[in-house]
Amino acid sequence: MLKEQEDYYINEDGNFVFTESHHLKRGFCCKNGCKHCPWNYKKKIDKKNYQQKEI
Repeated sequence: MLKEQEDYYINEDGNFVFTESHHLKRGFCCKNGCKHCPWNYKKKIDKKNYQQKEI
């Protein structure tokens, strides 16, 4: 069972953000470029296909 603040928090946009502690408990990198990745995985963005969202 996930514990708020220990395993995740909810950011200003309402998104669940997993903590470094949660990632370490899981034991592997999911390769999604998570904000608190303890394995320092950085997701590569294909800039030619990247479109900025209009606000």
